[in-house]
Formats: sequence, C-alpha cells, structure tokens
Amino acid sequence: MSTETQQDGAGVGTGQNTLSITDNRTGKTYEIEITDDTVRAIDLRQIKVNDDDFGMMTYDPAFMNTASCRSSITYIDGDKGILEYRGYPIEQLAEKSTYLEVAYLLIHGELPNQKQLDEWTYQITTHTFVHENLKQFCEGFRYDAHPMGMLLATTGALSTFYPDANKIDDPEIRYSHVVRLIAKMPTLAAFAYRHARGMPYVYPDNDLNYPGNFLGMLFKMTELKYQPDPRIERALDILFILHADHEQNCSTSAVRAVGSSQVDPYSAVAAGVAALYGPLHGGANEAVLRMLRRIGTLENVPAFVEGVKNGNERLMGFGHRVYKNYDPRAKIIKKACEDVFEVTGTSPLLDIAVELEKIALEDEYFVSRKLYPNVDFYSGLIYEALGMPVDMFPVLFAIPRTSGWIAQWLEMTQDKEQKIARPRQIYTGGRTLDYVPIGDR
Repeated sequence: MSTETQQDGAGVGTGQNTLSITDNRTGKTYEIEITDDTVRAIDLRQIKVNDDDFGMMTYDPAFMNTASCRSSITYIDGDKGILEYRGYPIEQLAEKSTYLEVAYLLIHGELPNQKQLDEWTYQITTHTFVHENLKQFCEGFRYDAHPMGMLLATTGALSTFYPDANKIDDPEIRYSHVVRLIAKMPTLAAFAYRHARGMPYVYPDNDLNYPGNFLGMLFKMTELKYQPDPRIERALDILFILHADHEQNCSTSAVRAVGSSQVDPYSAVAAGVAALYGPLHGGANEAVLRMLRRIGTLENVPAFVEGVKNGNERLMGFGHRVYKNYDPRAKIIKKACEDVFEVTGTSPLLDIAVELEKIALEDEYFVSRKLYPNVDFYSGLIYEALGMPVDMFPVLFAIPRTSGWIAQWLEMTQDKEQKIARPRQIYTGGRTLDYVPIGDR
C-alpha cells in the first residue's frame, strides 16, 4: 500500500521494495510500492498539489515504458536475444516441435502428451471448412482487393456465423471458438489469395497437415491429390512457429484492447489483423525486398552501406524495438531460407542479403548501434520463393499469429485485474470558448 510521509519524517525511503518520490512543488515525499521492478501508475495519483488536483499521471506515447498486463505466455530479453514461449526457447521449439504443438502450448500453457496432441490436431483439422455463405462473401470483393483487407473483413464476419461467440464467460463455448479461429484462418487466407488471381477456391484437404493443407489450398490446380514438398512444408511450419507470438506488440495490444470490451474473439482477432495490416508491423519484410532489389547486385552492397552511414539510404530488416541483440528468430529463419531454395532454386537476392548481413555484423557503425538482422530480413525471401506476391506477406504473418492473439485474449478475459481499456490523455486544446454564430465568424 502506498503511503505519504513528510519530507523530514522518520522512515522515509527505508522500505527496500519502495520508491521514494519527493514532490518539489509541495515538499512532500511519497513511498510507492515496487512489485516486479514496476510501480503502479495509479499509485502516483496520490501525488497532488491540493485536494482538487486530479493527481499525477504518467505520459508514455506508444507505451515505450509502460506494462499494461501481467502475462505468462511469451518472455523476451531483448538485450540477450532471448525469446521463449511459456518458458521454452524458440530455438528448441523450431527444431523439435510443430506449429500445432506450439499453438497448444500457447493456448493451454504446457506441451501436450501424444493423446492430447492427437485430439488437438483432430479438432483443428475438422474445423478447417467455412460456411458456403462466407465463400460467397469473399466473392463479393473486387478482383484487385488487397488480401489483407479481405482477411480482415472475413475474420470479423465469422462472428456473424456463430451467435454464441459472445458468451466468453462459458469455458466450453470459448474453447470451441479458439479451435475454430486457428483452424479457419488458413482457409480464409487461401481464399483471399485465390480471389486475387481469379482462381477457383480450393477446399481444405484434411488428409494433409496444417502447413501442407494451407499450401494445397493455395496452389492446387487440376491434380487429383496435392502433395506438398516436405521441405517447403517444414519451412512454412517453422515460419509459423517463429511468428506465433511476440509479447505485447501492436497487434497483440489491439486484440487485448478491443477484447477488453468483452466482444467476441473473432472481432478481437480482426482488430489484430487490422493492426498487422499496417506497413510498420506486417509490411516490414516487403520493405526488405524492395531494398534488396534496389541494391541489385553484390557489387553495389558496399556503396549502399556507405549510403546508410551517410543518411542517404535506409537499412531495412535490421534493428528492433525490443531486440538489442541478434533476433533469435532471424538465425532460425536463415536456415529455413536455405532449405526452401533447395527446392525453388537460389534467388540472387539471397546472396545480396547474406553479404549485407556479413558487413553489418562486422562493421562498428552497425554493431555500436545494435543494428542486428531481425525476423523480417529473411522471411520475405522465403515468401517470394514460394511464389507469394508481397500483398500476401502480412496474411502469411496473420495465420500463425492467430494462436498468439487468442492465447493473449484468453489470458486477458480471465485476468481479474483487467478492465475495459481506457487510456488517459493530456488535453492541449482550448477551454471555455463562447460559440460564435456562423454569420459573425
């Protein structure tokens, strides 16, 4: 409990887990409790100049240093380059696990045994189909509609097909829609891809695994049975694992904020899709490809690097708001990239990317600024090798992130400390103005 004491009072600052704050406007000192290396912003409200004062607030645009929740889902240590899901290192999960097993881990909080995984996989597999009316809804979009816009609309539209989805306090109903969201997202994404190409939609093939089924819905043509290359299938599964969750990023925060109104999970996840639609979030790997194409050849890399140092060029795919070390996902995705090119053939852009990475990791200019490759640096190369147009890149991001979004949503709905999101503001406009009739203005 926070307490207020006079500046000259005995015992000020003696608590080991408190922060002593002296308000120089009044001379009063306050002790604020510290828990988990944080202080509660609401505790600052007791700091007032007078009784009519609203109390002290914190100002933190973009939540650069504000924790909005407690979470046990994803741990990131940006300085050390550590990413863990439920305590498990991302490196181990990418090497030994599958996306559906990781999705189970995120949702349930622990790795499944074989029976649990089989049941989970069966539930996801049998819910991949969507209502025919939703397919007709997709057909109503223009021929050149952006796939991410289509995914945003169809995800939100799913709520209209399940009227009980707003019963979020019922564990069984809530869980049924968790399964449906993870199962149907690849189907909606594939429909968006096929629509943009004027191709007939392909229904799910429940004989295939999760990434293989998605590849089939994307690329199946006239063959009776689509069989994906296992190397492509595994590379896509690894990409899905790496993108499954990433703590309180923009889209996850959007899911939590919208979900805090107690809306259905489809609408909350649609908010996450909308956030991911933005070029600063889901479109970062597209910017990397544009940069690599502009560089053009290996011979142009040194000149480009000098341009970056001189402020004439922008280095895309390096540096991260959280990571101040090598993004652990980037190391894994680089290997997956090599596996994909074994099937599709090497891209000249990969050679440019490797050379650019080599220079940046050795050059003091980049090392001192902690500009290490992030996950976007190589992911776009894989998507392009798979034949994906750049407007599908954020869609491919949204499919696996759905499990993270929904895990975060589940955690939020069961957190008794959470209330409807309602940030404070600092008002900077005019006050007590008198209305002037339009003829006198």
